[in-house]
Amino acid sequence: METKEKKLNLADKTIFMGDNLPIMRGMNSECVDLIYLDPPFNSNANYAAPIGSKAAGAEFKDTWTLEDVDISWLDLMEAKYPAMHRVIQATMRNSDKAYLIYMAIRLIEMHRILKNTGSIYLHCDPTMSHYLKLLMDAIFGRKNFRNEIVWWYRKFGQGRKNFKKDHDVILYYSKTENCKFTPQYVPFAPKTKPAKYGRKIQNGRVVEDKTVLMKDIRDESRGTVAGNTWEISFVRYNSKENTGYRTQKPLKLLERIIQASSDEGDIVLDPFCGGATTCVAAERLGRGWIGIDFSPKAVQLVEERIKEELYQDIRALKHTPKRTDLRKLPKYNSPENKKKLYGEQMGYCNGCGIHFNYKNLDVDHIIALAVGGTDHIDNLQLLCGHCNSIKGQRGQEYLIARLNSYSKPQPIAWNRKIN
Repeated sequence: METKEKKLNLADKTIFMGDNLPIMRGMNSECVDLIYLDPPFNSNANYAAPIGSKAAGAEFKDTWTLEDVDISWLDLMEAKYPAMHRVIQATMRNSDKAYLIYMAIRLIEMHRILKNTGSIYLHCDPTMSHYLKLLMDAIFGRKNFRNEIVWWYRKFGQGRKNFKKDHDVILYYSKTENCKFTPQYVPFAPKTKPAKYGRKIQNGRVVEDKTVLMKDIRDESRGTVAGNTWEISFVRYNSKENTGYRTQKPLKLLERIIQASSDEGDIVLDPFCGGATTCVAAERLGRGWIGIDFSPKAVQLVEERIKEELYQDIRALKHTPKRTDLRKLPKYNSPENKKKLYGEQMGYCNGCGIHFNYKNLDVDHIIALAVGGTDHIDNLQLLCGHCNSIKGQRGQEYLIARLNSYSKPQPIAWNRKIN
């Protein structure tokens, strides 16, 4: 897709309320430096903040069922993302398949809006981490996998028939090999004692050098370089930063991620910002940030927490942003677009798969404008009058679901790719 100079088309310190998919579709390509997401885990559980807490009223269901629209999305993905399609098809339960379809279409957009020097941290637990790893490999590429970070936290109790569950997984990927990264340091273990003397090579052998004391060359203030197992306490109920949000993550965890993979002034995106931790950490560290959450209470929590902790005003929006990085496009139903599409589709309707004359096909959007679609040729298709009337102003996945619900659906002969 042809684009002009890529700049963020949103104001810094903005929280969007709504589905993150159309909002991300409305963001310019390569405009974000770092993405952290803590999405639902497919845990088959429902979460609600305790009454009386700051987050009271915030709730979400982490249960998934496979619907016709999900299957239609999978059909649309097959041509452009065959590896991703195979990963989703390999799942053994419909709920897993529905969850991965939901995640896949959003991760595709995150890949598009991430800068070439950017990184993404996907927070998950062992419920779906193995499937999400394969999904991330398919979208970001195996060569761009950096680390599987284990966030370990002390937890009381024990399992009756299994070991105690005391960690989450964070999958760390970059957009390219040219990613930003600053090593992070953790304190030395309390029992670690510095060697009395330094070392040097003499006649091919390592020997002690009594002229250089280890305490002179070891920087006690920095500590040791952090590995991929992070011991950070979870947010306890009596902690000052606790808002009552059931899946709230500690500031220390987000601060380490942000410091490692971004610089001051960079833009951090959290598309499931929930308890506002990412937004607060980014603000404290001098980064710009964008937050998105479906829950009105979560949006209110972000506003209150930022104002309370940092004395800053933010923008809370409900509308879908409009991309500004596309070059001037012809009108979507222009003759030049229709002629090109008719040649590509070879005269077949992209819904029912029936062949029509040129004059009996109409130009239509694959992804509706109302949910972040554009007038670019990659997001256009030709439909017959009947399919166009069924689809209306909705997305192509709705049309396919409706056609597949008929008792004798027509085969779809040709598919335009998803933009």
